[in-house]
Amino acid sequence: MFEKNVTKVVQDCILDSGIQAKIVAQKINKPYSTLMREINPFDASAKLGAETLLEIMKVTHDVRPLQFMATEMGFTLEQGMA
Repeated sequence: MFEKNVTKVVQDCILDSGIQAKIVAQKINKPYSTLMREINPFDASAKLGAETLLEIMKVTHDVRPLQFMATEMGFTLEQGMA
């Protein structure tokens, strides 16, 4: 079975968003092909930057990547007022 990592969680975040990945790429001002490489958990050559991750979470309204990272570090997230 494939073990989850943060890149896979980000990929799921985009694929589950109901927004086409091409639209997500447009909204975050990143070429579609670059975005797809960066969210591919099997592509070790491309890396997803923190700023891009934040923009993806804003566009998709999905904080699963943040929740995953917090859990990996032994923390929990609590929803607050933005």
